Amino acid sequence: MAEATASPLRLDRLGPVRVEHAALRVVELPLLSPFTTSFGTQTVRRALLVECHGDGLTGVGECVAGLEPAYSAETLGTALEVLRDHLLPGVIGHSAATVEEQLARGAWVRGHHMARAALEMALLDLAGRAAGVSLAAVLGAVTDRVACGVSVGIQPSLDATYTLIEGYLAAGYRRIKLKCRPGYDVELASGVRARFPTALVMLDANSAYRLDDLPTLRRLDAFDLMMLEQPLAHDDLVDHAALQAQLRTPVCLDESVDSVPAARAAIRLSAGRIVNIKAGRVGGLIRAVAVHDLCREAGWPVWCGGMLETGVGRAANVALAALPNFTLPGDTSASDRYFDADILTEPFRLQSDGTLAVPTGPGLGVEVDPARIAATTQHHERIG
Repeated sequence: MAEATASPLRLDRLGPVRVEHAALRVVELPLLSPFTTSFGTQTVRRALLVECHGDGLTGVGECVAGLEPAYSAETLGTALEVLRDHLLPGVIGHSAATVEEQLARGAWVRGHHMARAALEMALLDLAGRAAGVSLAAVLGAVTDRVACGVSVGIQPSLDATYTLIEGYLAAGYRRIKLKCRPGYDVELASGVRARFPTALVMLDANSAYRLDDLPTLRRLDAFDLMMLEQPLAHDDLVDHAALQAQLRTPVCLDESVDSVPAARAAIRLSAGRIVNIKAGRVGGLIRAVAVHDLCREAGWPVWCGGMLETGVGRAANVALAALPNFTLPGDTSASDRYFDADILTEPFRLQSDGTLAVPTGPGLGVEVDPARIAATTQHHERIG
């Protein structure tokens, strides 16, 4: 058990928040190279930004929903509708003593975690700017830099995979995550371990396997992997518990932990040993801290997953990853891992020690580049 379990969250450092009007913006950034997983191949990142305006300030949040309901039932389209028609009307024109009070106006909306998380991020950014307090300080950061891992999509050949890994290790990334799928797993793990015997390596299956695949998955125990991420169904905990009981390799839960109650159930069932925390998946940064707290109390390490975020969402991820139980390198890659040009005035850059600096400015601590925003905007609408 952890020696301390008190939550690091400090929402009391924020003051009242008022949203006078808002905007929804869709930006499109081409990826430097195609990103292939068991879900398919992605060549662009189309991101939904939520802008909340009040008292001369602007808070920005990013929705991580994709274009198709593959990773999640939510899509960019559903998030647009829910934010426009249901969540934003509840906060625009209303004053609230706290961000939580503002968010409570939309508590009647079931699900739609990614849309809710985007609004929460924008409100926290706005309130942080008004109070002159960084998001990292509000969430309870204990470090000024976070260790970075990198996610490698399924490549055309093992040689292509080796080349990418060599480059990322040379750049300083501390952990390599490899996407896998049935038929592209044991040979991948064996080859990478032989070529990189001391590297921190994990596999991410994105729910591509069934419990019937146990013989194959047990073969992965031979390759000293950090973890096997989300091997079974996205909504399963029971079979993951059965699998973990028969594997030496730690199972890491991603899609299965989509809420605080799901995290509690996963721990009670011993459905894994590690959790990948994505704020968008669990409904926001405040809920992400609650999941962090549960895992810390249970002795489960956590790390921060990525969803090909622009610099806006990346800033929130880095702040979250600075909490005490984020002891494993996350998918907090530098901006140039995915994009030729980010939408920030100062993109995230990997330091020589394989870390990213935690923003210390008010709110998210980053600024969007107006020219870059204008060049990448595909859709924009004002609300209120």
